[in-house]
Amino acid sequence: MRRMQGSRFAFGPFVLDPGAGTLLRDDVPVAVGYRALKLLAALVGRPGEILGKAELMDAAWPGTAVEEGNLTVQIAQLRKLLGSTADGGEWIVTVPRVGYRFSGAVEQLMDAKRKPSPLPDKPSIAVLPFLNLSNDPEQGVFADGLTEDLITDLSRISGLFVIARNSAFAYKGKALAVRAIAEDLGVRYVLEGSARRAGGRVRINAQLVDAVSGDHLWAERFDRSLEDIFAVQDEVTAKIVEALLGRLRAPPPRKRPENLEAYDLCVRARRLMDDTPQSAREAHLMLTRAVSLDPEYAEAYRWLAMNHWMGWVHSGGPTEADRSVALELARKAVAIDPDDAGCRWVLAYLLAYERSFAEADAEFERAIALDPNEADAWAALSDIAVLAGRIEDGLEHIAKAFRLNPFPASWYYLTLGQAQYAHRQYEAAVETLHRDETYHTSSRRFLAASLAQLGRFDEARAEAELFLVSNPDFTTRHWAATEPFRDAKTLEHFVDGFRKAGLPE
Repeated sequence: MRRMQGSRFAFGPFVLDPGAGTLLRDDVPVAVGYRALKLLAALVGRPGEILGKAELMDAAWPGTAVEEGNLTVQIAQLRKLLGSTADGGEWIVTVPRVGYRFSGAVEQLMDAKRKPSPLPDKPSIAVLPFLNLSNDPEQGVFADGLTEDLITDLSRISGLFVIARNSAFAYKGKALAVRAIAEDLGVRYVLEGSARRAGGRVRINAQLVDAVSGDHLWAERFDRSLEDIFAVQDEVTAKIVEALLGRLRAPPPRKRPENLEAYDLCVRARRLMDDTPQSAREAHLMLTRAVSLDPEYAEAYRWLAMNHWMGWVHSGGPTEADRSVALELARKAVAIDPDDAGCRWVLAYLLAYERSFAEADAEFERAIALDPNEADAWAALSDIAVLAGRIEDGLEHIAKAFRLNPFPASWYYLTLGQAQYAHRQYEAAVETLHRDETYHTSSRRFLAASLAQLGRFDEARAEAELFLVSNPDFTTRHWAATEPFRDAKTLEHFVDGFRKAGLPE
């Protein structure tokens, strides 16, 4: 069966929509990476057929030379994400020395209607990825950076509801009607456009569409020197705010990069941060170069801080020195640009792990005030709130994060699962943590605890054993000492689950 334009595919509890770039399990969005989704679409679109490795690699990495090991990693992640078929088999079968075959029964769905999300009580907008009209495909990075910056600029307007980057980019390259996208994301307005960068000039076309009526509220073309790109972004933002709110409500000015090469490097690095530790180390090199070109570039320092804190700079995980450097870099980012909400919440998160709780709480509060649409800030705040014993707040914060970012990075599911466990919603936690596409180390740990609390001890111990394969030195005592708990009862509840699951004391 050949994949048809606009088709969706149902198999088991899943519905795959290649056009929208989404995967649902029991009508709930599943976090799935861009490459993995491309591979799944290729396999599901031709069930029962053997697809060669070269064909699959071309589907996921078109026009790019990559190692075959990348395909193996993505297939392994897909298998973990999908789990077993109803009869205990695998959805994706390996054909030795040839490729892979999708073994499950697939139903092709046409023109099925999804239940639209309710509109917020304020003007709501999604900025779709700008099209790259340059002859050079590499300039797609510039178009992506323009899109991301406009999302950030609009997010800082308190009177607007703005969909986050992850979810907006789920529609990159998708030929879908604006109304359908708006219904998916639960917004009324959509900004779309194109960019062409060549010979020191940039041409940008942008239009603001009311997805309900189909009316174009505003459209304009900008033909400027490349050096004026940030002034153009400010002008586009002002026009949109004026169209939606009736008057200009300018946020505090952002500190823009001084060097366009540094800007390009940071955009490229951001695209690598959510991938593998190896790609994150590539991002580290780009970001290091960016700050050498522009020592006052706050966002580059912010991402460098996260790279160090997550232990992605060196193989083997973070060291105390890494964490110290991370905090120093995060403080520097905030010092350079105090009005950048992203820099503020990153600093807040790192401060919480340093147990500088009062300062962390103040930084989170400032980040949310600067950008109430910063989905990552709400998700990070959920994590810290749960460990502080404010579990209801934590659930509320992660719900806000998901509404702003319906198709997020997989760590949102980890955060939601942790909050559900803390709230003793064990069944919900198991379902949520199974959706973490990368099956993070922490996901297995919390999944084991949730299963143990449900009395499913065999499953719990199996998850605990899998966790310990990658973490042979783990002890509950050390974990409890390093996590930023502020509430003894919450800590005791997590320790109880770990103990029941068979994790080492």
